[in-house]
Amino acid sequence: MKKERYDYNDLLEIMSLLRAPNGCPWDREQDHKSLKRYLIEEAYEVLEAIDEESPTKLCDELGDLLLQVVFHAQIAKENGQFDFSDVIHGVSAKMVNRHRHVFGGEEAETPDDVMTIWEKIKKEEKGQKTQTQVLNGVPSNLPALMRSFKVQQKAAQVGFDWDDINDAMLKVKEEFKELEEAYKNENRANIEEELGDLLFAVVNVSRFLKVQPELALTATVNKFIRRFEFVEKSAAKQGKQLADMSLAEMDAFWDESKKLEGKEKEED
Repeated sequence: MKKERYDYNDLLEIMSLLRAPNGCPWDREQDHKSLKRYLIEEAYEVLEAIDEESPTKLCDELGDLLLQVVFHAQIAKENGQFDFSDVIHGVSAKMVNRHRHVFGGEEAETPDDVMTIWEKIKKEEKGQKTQTQVLNGVPSNLPALMRSFKVQQKAAQVGFDWDDINDAMLKVKEEFKELEEAYKNENRANIEEELGDLLFAVVNVSRFLKVQPELALTATVNKFIRRFEFVEKSAAKQGKQLADMSLAEMDAFWDESKKLEGKEKEED
């Protein structure tokens, strides 16, 4: 089935053939649950391509993500539930309905106006009568930082929020003190609870700063790995193993890596 250029109909046909009785054994045995991990992985690979600012990689990763959508739609079609055309129709109808300021009579002059309309229509579509139902509607299997951010956003829609970021900052300090007290009392249950409260408070600060905590933490993890690599390579140049070095020696290399990163930022 090789062609010079494929279109979305070809992709649907390929997926159908892979799932056919004489198709691919691996593809045939998959179901919605077994594919969950791949959907998550592909979504994060798309994010990585965006961070790397690589159009070629982004195009490739978006294709992999689209494949997961087509895969799930094919399984649903085989089960007599829906097919890819239903997916296309559903999302198209949703976009038209939620953009009444474009396709209807409502007005929206700013992005905030758009979001107000969007959230109002979502509540209508889902039959949500209370804001608690809205909070419960945030998927529980989201990464905890992302879920915290979205829950706080939706609580703030009805005025349940700090007046400004200073209040949110004070809450972080308060939660940190409570964590210290729990640690000193060696109460494991309280330690876990207070640590959760502290993380939730930090997410609140990130919301005021308009920073996605999940992405911020991911960037910090990547930074940690880069600096750790510098420490390990620097130690190797001196013929040393990290396990045989003191923390002070490793910290010296760590500080050196920070300085080099600072110089690179200045040059940029």
